[in-house]
Amino acid sequence: MHTPVSDIGLIGLAVMGENLALNIESRGFPISVYNRTAAKVEAFMNGRAKGKKFHGSTNLADFVASLKRPRQVILLVKAGSAVDELIEQLLPLLSPGDIIIDGGNSHFPDTIRRTRYVESKGLLFVGSGVSGGEEGALKGPSLMPGGSPAAWPHLQPIFQAICAKTPEGEPCCEWIGENGAGHFVKMVHNGIEYGDMQLIGEVYDLLKRGAGLSNEEMHAVFAEWNQGELDSYLIEITRDILAVKDESGRAVIDLILDAAGQKGTGKWTVVSALDDGTPLTLISEAVFARCLSAAKSERVAAAQGIVPAGGALTGDRTAFVQDLRQALFAAKIVSYAQGYQLMRAAAKTHGWTLNNGGIALVWRGGCIIRSAFLGDIKRAFDRNPDLVNLLVDPFFKQALEARQAAWRRVIVQAVQLGIPVPCLGSALSYFDGYRTARLPANLLQAQRDYFGAHTYERTDKPRGQFFHTNWTGRGGATTSQTYTA
Repeated sequence: MHTPVSDIGLIGLAVMGENLALNIESRGFPISVYNRTAAKVEAFMNGRAKGKKFHGSTNLADFVASLKRPRQVILLVKAGSAVDELIEQLLPLLSPGDIIIDGGNSHFPDTIRRTRYVESKGLLFVGSGVSGGEEGALKGPSLMPGGSPAAWPHLQPIFQAICAKTPEGEPCCEWIGENGAGHFVKMVHNGIEYGDMQLIGEVYDLLKRGAGLSNEEMHAVFAEWNQGELDSYLIEITRDILAVKDESGRAVIDLILDAAGQKGTGKWTVVSALDDGTPLTLISEAVFARCLSAAKSERVAAAQGIVPAGGALTGDRTAFVQDLRQALFAAKIVSYAQGYQLMRAAAKTHGWTLNNGGIALVWRGGCIIRSAFLGDIKRAFDRNPDLVNLLVDPFFKQALEARQAAWRRVIVQAVQLGIPVPCLGSALSYFDGYRTARLPANLLQAQRDYFGAHTYERTDKPRGQFFHTNWTGRGGATTSQTYTA
C-alpha cells in the first residue's frame, strides 16, 4: 500500500464520470479513479488524464489506499443494484467517518435507505443530484447534495469549486437536506424539465401548424424570446435546433420521428405527487404527452380515420406570436409553483429542512432548466422564506395577472385549431382552480356520502366536524370513516 495522494476518488469512467473527474482535477484537486473494467482505467490514464494529477487503480483496495482521510468516494454508476453492490465492496475497505457519494440518478427512497444503512456502519453517505449532462460535468454542473449532514463540511470545498456559477459568481451547489433530499430535488428538477420541454413543444406546434411559421421564422422568434424574460438554456437550444440542416440542406427537426423517449424520472415525480396528494398537473400532463407520442402507429391510423373539426388561425399572426410568448411564461410560472409545492409537501413528509431560495440558486446555472427566471424565484423566497405558493408572491401574481388575457386567447385558438396543448391548458386550469374560493367539490362530497356514507363537512360548522345525510330515506346512521383533506 502506498501513501495517500488524492483528495477524492471517483468510481465509474463512463462519459459523466470521465468528465467530472477531469473537472475535479482541473480545479486543483488530485483524484483517484477506478472502473470495474481495467481497460477503461488504462485508456483514460493514457489518454485524457495523461500528465495530470490522477491516480488510476485497477483494484478497489489500491483505490481506497490512495485516498486522504476522511476518504471521499464518488460513485457514478448506473442507478439501482450496481450502487448497492459497490457500497458492499467498499464498506470493508473504508473507515468510520469516510464518505460515500452517489452521484448517479438514484431514486430518492433508495438514498434514504442507503443513508441509514451506511451510517449504521459508522460511515457517512451523500446522494447528490448532478445536472448539466456531459458538458456540465466537465465545465461545471449543478450539484444537489443531501444525506449525512456531517459530510458537507468535507465536500463543500470541492463541490463548490467544480460546480457551475451564476452570472454573479455564486456557486450552483448548496447542501439540500437530510438523507434523500438531494436526489428528491434532482427528481423534481427533472420533472420540471419534462414540463418546460413539453410547453416549448406545444408552442412550437402552434407556431408551425397554427400560425404557419417556417423553421427560419421560428428560429428568429426563439432567438428574440431568449433575450427577454424567457432567457433559458432550453429556449436557447430550441433556437439553435431550428436552424440546423443536414448534408442535403434539409432541416433536421423535420426529419426526427415524433415519438419521445423517457428514462423514468418524470414518472417518479408524478408518483411522488400522488403519494403526497399534491396537484402536479402540468408535469403529469408532460409525462402523459410523451406516452401518447410513443403510440405513433395508433396516431397515424387515427389521423386517417378521424376528421378534425379545427379551423384556421383567426386574427393577426404577429399578435398571436406575442400571445404565445406570454402564455409560455405564465405556464412556466405554474410549473415551478407546482414543483415547489411538491418539495414543500415532501419536506413535511420526510422531515427535511429545505432551503427553497437556495434550490433556485442551485438551478440558476449548469443544469438543463437554468434560466434567468430562477433569479425571480430566489428573490421571492428571500422576500418570504415561508411562501406557500409562488402564485401568491407579489412579483409572480402580477406577472400572471398581466398575461391572463393572452394565455386564454392562446388556449381558445388551440382548441379551435384542433392542436393539443395539454400543459398550457392544464396550467391555466390549475391557476383558475387555485384562485377559486369555492370549487364544485361540495357536489363530489355529496355524491361520496350518497353512495358510500363517506360523510362531509359543512360551511356553517367548524372544520373537523363530519356529517352524513340519509339521502334516500332508506339508509341508516352508520357511516364510513371520515376523510382527510
